[in-house]
Amino acid sequence: MGEPGIAADCTLPLVRVLVAPDKFRGTLTASEVARAIARGWRRARPRDHVEEVPLADGGEGTLDALVDALGGERLTVSVTGPVGDPVAAEYGVAEAADGTGRSAIVEMARASGLQLVPAARRDPTVTTTRGTGQLILAACSRRPGTVIVCIGGSATNDGGAGMAQALGVRLLDAAGGELGPGGAALASLDRIDAGGLDDGVRGRRFVVATDVDNPLVGPEGASAVYGPQKGATPADVALLDAGLERYADVIRRDLGVDVRDRPGAGAAGGLGAGLMAFLGAEVRPGVEVVMEAVGFARRLARADLVITGEGKLDRQSLHGKTPAGVLAAARSSGTPVLIVCGQAAIRPEGVPVFTLFEAVGPARAFGDTRRALERVAEDLARSAEKLAGRST
Repeated sequence: MGEPGIAADCTLPLVRVLVAPDKFRGTLTASEVARAIARGWRRARPRDHVEEVPLADGGEGTLDALVDALGGERLTVSVTGPVGDPVAAEYGVAEAADGTGRSAIVEMARASGLQLVPAARRDPTVTTTRGTGQLILAACSRRPGTVIVCIGGSATNDGGAGMAQALGVRLLDAAGGELGPGGAALASLDRIDAGGLDDGVRGRRFVVATDVDNPLVGPEGASAVYGPQKGATPADVALLDAGLERYADVIRRDLGVDVRDRPGAGAAGGLGAGLMAFLGAEVRPGVEVVMEAVGFARRLARADLVITGEGKLDRQSLHGKTPAGVLAAARSSGTPVLIVCGQAAIRPEGVPVFTLFEAVGPARAFGDTRRALERVAEDLARSAEKLAGRST
């Protein structure tokens, strides 16, 4: 049975709502957020068409968002973790929304992420992306046409060297020995032999999803900007940056690819550079990759209203994050859009913003985020006609 007053809503015109949020970090996944908003909305307006399309920006959670939005499957394989311990890591396989075939989704944080390393063992001079390479190999065994590699939340600063070695590339020192793991080892790189690149990865299209555009080296590069977050001391940062400088020089000489200053090359400790150099990957803003993969434009075209959001709305949200991508698409199509978030440090001009902090208070917003989202969405649904830009 419905709640009191629901029957009266059956006389209202239908509103088609597209619910397209990112995760609320630390509390709910993007899929859980979308589900809660949809559930709350349907309580007030059960006849409306509410489509749930969880999104992400290339960082943690992108695998879940893509697999859930596309109805794909998750598979698990044991790989080498960032400090050498075995890790059970998931990857995804799904049919592309545009009907172009099968895509595989690899989230590097599952194999080489910072969350896999205890604080006391965080040291980007020795952590490796080898597990990410093993995850790519496993994904390619499913014969996808496209492999989407999501590169956020890394524990590493090795430029994707470990990834390349897992794929069969040889990184050799002056004595002809294979380099050891970690970013510090790159200073000893003498030459690259890519002849042994695994056949399983050849001929596939690789797309890198990232939410940063840092170059590989220098003051805005991987080591200087992100190294300290991974445990690097100032001395480590200098060592790591010099190693990536050497790496870029040898890649340019031996592979004919210049990755030093390319936007996104510094993402995930330089993994962006390694994917460009060894797999010919195209690096793109993560939210664009995700929106394209789930057929967002097609879904948007049939919506009367879009709801997006994330845990905390701040200035960074409008630069490469999910809300920015959704706002841009909605504005381009002329579709009304609103934001639901936990808390807001900014209010984009012309966009209604609704926060859980204001609706239910911080304690309930953090303590029962799912129920708080349902309540906010239910309240919003009662103003559906106005929010969708219709006269009432």
